[in-house]
Amino acid sequence: MAETTDQAMTLFSPYKMGKFNLSHRVVLAPMTRCRALNGIPGPALATYYAQRSTPGGFLISEGTTVSPTGPGFPHVPGIYTEEQVEAWKKVVDAVHAKGAIIFCQLWHVGRASHPVYQPGGAAPISSTSKPISKRWRVLLPDGNYGTYPNPRPLETHEIPEVVEDYRRSALNAIRAGFDGIEIHGAHGYLIDQFLKDGINDRTDEYGGSVANRCRFLMQVVQAVVGAIGAGRVAVRISPAIDHLDAMDSNPLGLGLAVIERINKLQSDLGAKLSYLHITQPRYTAYGQTESGRPGSEEEEAQLMRSLRKSYQGTFMCSGGFTRELGMQAIAQGDADLVSYGRLFISNPDLVLRFKVDAPLNKYIRKAFYTQDPVVGYTDYPFLNKGSEPLSRL
Repeated sequence: MAETTDQAMTLFSPYKMGKFNLSHRVVLAPMTRCRALNGIPGPALATYYAQRSTPGGFLISEGTTVSPTGPGFPHVPGIYTEEQVEAWKKVVDAVHAKGAIIFCQLWHVGRASHPVYQPGGAAPISSTSKPISKRWRVLLPDGNYGTYPNPRPLETHEIPEVVEDYRRSALNAIRAGFDGIEIHGAHGYLIDQFLKDGINDRTDEYGGSVANRCRFLMQVVQAVVGAIGAGRVAVRISPAIDHLDAMDSNPLGLGLAVIERINKLQSDLGAKLSYLHITQPRYTAYGQTESGRPGSEEEEAQLMRSLRKSYQGTFMCSGGFTRELGMQAIAQGDADLVSYGRLFISNPDLVLRFKVDAPLNKYIRKAFYTQDPVVGYTDYPFLNKGSEPLSRL
C-alpha cells in the first residue's frame, strides 16, 4: 500500500487486506471469555463484539470449537451445530451493523482439556500421550483449577476426521455470516501439539521431521481453503511461545517451515490467504507478570522480522503490544496489523482512545473467565459516556 512518502504509516492508516478495506490497523484479538452458556453464543456476545466494532474495523472472535471434543474451558462457544450457527448470526449481524468485519477463530484445545469437558468423560485427544505439566492448571466448570490429564494420541486414521471438523466448521462460520475464519494453530492447542517437537513424539507421517509435524496444519489449511476460498482464511501460529509446554528446539526454523508451505500453497492457488497472525515471544512472560519483557528484545525482534520478511502476504502481530509498540511496529514495517487482547477487554472504544491518546481503563483479571454476561464484560466505561448505553455502572 502506497501513501505519500513523507507520511509515516500509523495504526490509523487504512489497509487493504485482500478484498477487505480496513480503516485502521487496530484489531480485536481472539480471546477466550467463557460467556457462551452451554456452548451457545447469546445476546451478551452480540453486545460485547458490537461495542468493540468500528466502521472498517477488524475483529477476530474468541476461540470457537470445531467439535464436541474441542473445549477446554467452561462455556466456550462452538460452531458445529445448527443451534450454534443460528446463534452466531445475531452476533455477526450486530458487528456488521457497526460497519466492522469479523472472522471466526476455529479452535480445538487438544490435550489442554479435561474429561469433564469431553463426551462421555473420555481422555482429551492430542498428538501425544504426554500430559501438560503441573506448571499449568486447567480451569474447571466449578471455578476451581485442576491438573491436566493424560491425553489420548490420535490414531493416524482418525486425523482426517478432525481435518473434516475444521472444514465443516469453516462452512458453518460462513453460513453464520462471518467474513472469514482464522485457524488457531498457536499457544499449545491441538495444531500446535503437532507442530512443536517438544510435544509431538509420533512415529507416523505426522511426527518426527518438521515436514511431518507441519502436515496436520497444512491439511487443515488446504481443506478449509478448498471449502471457502483462500481470501477468507487466515492462520495463527506461535513458534516461539511455550504456553502449555509448547516448546520447540528451533522456533525460527519451525516458523519458516510453516511460512514456506503457506507461501507455496498461495503460489499454487494464485491467491493469498487473508493474513498470517503470529504471537510475539514476549506474550507468555509479559502476560503473566506484566512487569516487562523476558529475554533479549533484539533476539525477539530478529525472529519476528525474519518471519515477517519470509511471509508473502498480510502479517499480523500480537502479544503485549501497547499503543506505542503498535505504532512502532507499523511505522517500521514490522507488521501490517496489530491485534490487542487485554487492552480491548477493558476499553471497548480502544481505537478511539488510541487515536486521541486517552488514558485507558484498567482490566479486571479475575473477571476474564467468569460467566457473568455484564460484569467484567460489557460494563467497562466508554471515553464518551454518552456514546453507548451502559448497564450496572
